[in-house]
Amino acid sequence: MKSEFSIHVAKENLKFSAAHFIAYKGFREPLHGHNYQVGVRVEGSLAHTGYVVDFGLIKKLTKEIVDRIDEHTIVPERSDCLRIDRSVPGQVRVRYENDEFVFPAGDVAMLPIVHSSAEELARYIWEELVAALRSRGALDEVAAVEVSVAEGPGQAAIFQREIVRD
Repeated sequence: MKSEFSIHVAKENLKFSAAHFIAYKGFREPLHGHNYQVGVRVEGSLAHTGYVVDFGLIKKLTKEIVDRIDEHTIVPERSDCLRIDRSVPGQVRVRYENDEFVFPAGDVAMLPIVHSSAEELARYIWEELVAALRSRGALDEVAAVEVSVAEGPGQAAIFQREIVRD
């Protein structure tokens, strides 16, 4: 069902800088970084307030999510080819085949994803944002949420899903 209204938030401060690498069996790209830009679109009906969802709430919650990743190295906890070792206090060791990275634990964002692709980052941010909106009772009139994550100008991944009512 197409909703009558939607809001779109893509403010300059909804960004994060992070290092990452994509790895899967037989391939690992070099560790590198991006200056990511995040956008959010929310579809729904008007609430009694005249809003689908308050712009300010979307900006605040999205900023909180991206700030947790900003200036970190993203490590995908659910990778099927990385071996992650946190047994040494203050360190995160990441092994891929014959390569090993050792990061200060405070510099790592351990995310519940398989790959640190823009696609999976968009889904992760979507899940975190929807959970935060749900915990505040702010999904009553929301039909769908879309999150875009751009690695640079002109290239973005988008994750969109309808809201499932409990």
